[in-house]
Amino acid sequence: AITATFVGFSVAQLQVTNPGGPDLWWVAKSINILSWTCDTSPFQTFTVLIANEDPKILPAPLAIIAVQNNSDCSRAVAPDQVNLTPATGYAIRLVDPLNSTSIFATSEKFEIKPLGAAYPITT
Repeated sequence: AITATFVGFSVAQLQVTNPGGPDLWWVAKSINILSWTCDTSPFQTFTVLIANEDPKILPAPLAIIAVQNNSDCSRAVAPDQVNLTPATGYAIRLVDPLNSTSIFATSEKFEIKPLGAAYPITT
């Protein structure tokens, strides 16, 4: 029998760092920031989708950026790119540009707050 032990083994991965979770939301009809771990990502490009767990809010994932270069590390998302209903349960998906069912990363669920809400404090 052959056994292998992997100590300290990790695979480079892509993660959405903003938005996501209860402290990193977006504001409706406003410029919002999308950021990811570009330094640990094995992908050169990806498509950015936004989805909501409630099909009454968003029936299917919506492409908001067709092809995003990983090396940019973040991007301002204009109001006309994401004109969505303020609600909870949203998630960003970074997917293969040629196959949107191949998901590279998914953000934590987050809220889109109404126009005029304060932006989250980030460091």
